Amino acid sequence: MSEEAPDDRPSESQSDQLPVLVEVQPTLPEILHAKIERAAYYARAARSPATRRAYESDWAIFVAWCEQHDAVSMPASPDVVAVFASDQADSGLNPSTINRRVAAIGHFHRAAGHPAPTALPNAGMLAKVMTGIRNEKGRKKNRKSPADAAALRNMLAEIKGDGLRAIRDRAVLAVGMAAALRRSELVALTENDVQMVAQGLKIFIEQSKTDQAREGDEIGVPEGTRIRPKALLLAWMAVAGLLEPAALGDDGRAAPLRPLFVRLTKADQLTGDAMSDKSIARLVKKYAAAAGYDPRLYSGHSLRSGFLTEGAGQGATIFKLQEVSRHKTVQILSDYVRDADRFNNHAGERFL
Repeated sequence: MSEEAPDDRPSESQSDQLPVLVEVQPTLPEILHAKIERAAYYARAARSPATRRAYESDWAIFVAWCEQHDAVSMPASPDVVAVFASDQADSGLNPSTINRRVAAIGHFHRAAGHPAPTALPNAGMLAKVMTGIRNEKGRKKNRKSPADAAALRNMLAEIKGDGLRAIRDRAVLAVGMAAALRRSELVALTENDVQMVAQGLKIFIEQSKTDQAREGDEIGVPEGTRIRPKALLLAWMAVAGLLEPAALGDDGRAAPLRPLFVRLTKADQLTGDAMSDKSIARLVKKYAAAAGYDPRLYSGHSLRSGFLTEGAGQGATIFKLQEVSRHKTVQILSDYVRDADRFNNHAGERFL
């Protein structure tokens, strides 16, 4: 008699047992999902926040234009982008802005897995349109007037009184010009970024437009005898309570770093918020107008360009200017030096 095959059915006692749960390992894409998101974050950080905001605005404008004209925005053909660029030029937009908008279109295409319209084989007409716009619409760059030493002293003289706003505004103008700061750098300063030394100030710039790697840079500002940036900054820090250590939080931990230049309420009361970069531009225009200058010719950049203009005019070398301005190349700085030297030792001064 042959043996019966074993019964594979579970016994009653076996069937009552709970199944053993085996943890299923996530698949490779699931494991990498968080890392991919993190990589995308770093990719976005490769561009400055201002550039990202501009690209998002440019892309929204292009999408709206495509909807209005029954065109496909993603993926867009080079011909559609060419017509868009031409339309933008006809509306009076300058070539540099149009070029940025086309770059933004390419950026969002690549982010979505499509080639940029400018990289497609049939993008020849788009390239010709962009060249034509530059040739036809290009014009001399409208550079704002610099707040050089004379202009800045006149502006400072118009800030009357010893209230919080007056003391703050004097320090903002003086430090912004003396350190050749961009307005975004000026409002990003904290209490720990400034060190008082015998010669004047040491200012640490944590991040700037040309320092996306966040390596930081430190610049020196002389104490001065005319504009006196150190004295004006000390006066502001004293009334703003920035010379005293910040109080500990309720949990005993150190409080967050305080902005160096804070927003004031309409009643001139201190807030804990940093000034905005736009408020720097408004401040410069306000005191330029008070000093008798055309405010349309001045902007937040006037403080930075004022230092470079005055420094070049006083004979500072391009390399000493670069120490303060932190330009990566000397091409832009060479324009300031050329302007200052335009009539020095002129080739025609002996016979004209």
